Amino acid sequence: MATAATPATNMAMIKPCISSSRKVFMSSAASFSTESKEASWNRLTSSSHISSRQPFFQSIFSAPIKFKKGVTRAMSAANENKPLPGLPVDLRGKRAFIAGVADDNGYGWAIAKSLAAAGAEIIVGTWVPALNIFESSLRRGKFDESRVLPDGSLMEITKVYPMDAVYDSLDDVPEDVKSNKRYAGSSKWTVKELVESVKQDFGSIDILVHSLANGPEVSKPLLETSRNGYLAAISASSYSFVSLLKEFVSIMNPGGASISLTYIASERIIPGYGGGMSSAKAALESDTRVLAFEAGRKHKIRVNTISAGPLRSRAAKAIGFIDMMIDYSSANAPLQKELSAEEVGNAAAFLASPLASAITGAVVYVDNGLNAMGVGVDSPIFVDLDIPKDN
Repeated sequence: MATAATPATNMAMIKPCISSSRKVFMSSAASFSTESKEASWNRLTSSSHISSRQPFFQSIFSAPIKFKKGVTRAMSAANENKPLPGLPVDLRGKRAFIAGVADDNGYGWAIAKSLAAAGAEIIVGTWVPALNIFESSLRRGKFDESRVLPDGSLMEITKVYPMDAVYDSLDDVPEDVKSNKRYAGSSKWTVKELVESVKQDFGSIDILVHSLANGPEVSKPLLETSRNGYLAAISASSYSFVSLLKEFVSIMNPGGASISLTYIASERIIPGYGGGMSSAKAALESDTRVLAFEAGRKHKIRVNTISAGPLRSRAAKAIGFIDMMIDYSSANAPLQKELSAEEVGNAAAFLASPLASAITGAVVYVDNGLNAMGVGVDSPIFVDLDIPKDN
């Protein structure tokens, strides 16, 4: 979340400005003259339970008094030539590992950008078969336009690690995967090896982001899903988060945060989102609550998940009906607009920041409010109702 684009509220406070000739009080509530000080003091002593006023008047009203009225207003950095006031998201000095970044148009990339805009150092883990293309695109500047941060600088990715979060250790990797040419030339890409490499290179991290999922039979109805397909969806989409946090938590600094991405199919029926993926997202949300307790008690790490609305990403196109879901959301959500990846990234930056220091074990909806709806208001049944719509 870029601090330069975040409006903040600047509250005018009661502040004494004392000179040798007078004492001035700034107040956002009212303006008083010296003639009204007696009545003002009576109200003050009544509300504050102050029994004696003599010392107060001797020290405060010994010189001429002038009260001025301050202003409470919201300010945006875009309109001010000074540092942003209020409560900016500040992640300077923090290091974030984002698992599952393979291109520049998914939620993982957007989260990385928002964290970088807030000052965090970015390192990423990329699925081994996609690693060469991703690194090549970075080197050739293909992602430069997408790397632009709110201050005009480019997001820097300190290091890209090969990763396949389906495997905890090399002993878990089948021979056909080890010999697969798409994995040739890469090493130390299992979860345990990955975390050990990050530890050797950086020592510790502060933020862990899980932005990966896979369901090989996602296009199949649940009744037609095989056991292997179902378990593969659970392994890649939910247990991978457990595995990553299990290994990373030992090198996460206390007060750190872990964030994953879920989807409304975990609790609502989304026809077409099959192959066990709805079950995997439900498991991920349940695990978020349990991990929040365990990681919070043992390591002082917060664990949350973002239930994001549909996005027109390359990965989502594998489902086959992402355009329909986006149109449905735009027609039925309280906020009639297409969700942007940046909005999810900004929510993640907030959750990773000290501003969210008391938030853990939560499913945070970033979907224009679609999760709150009980019916689709674009149904012909509601045609005669006066439902506000964007034209």
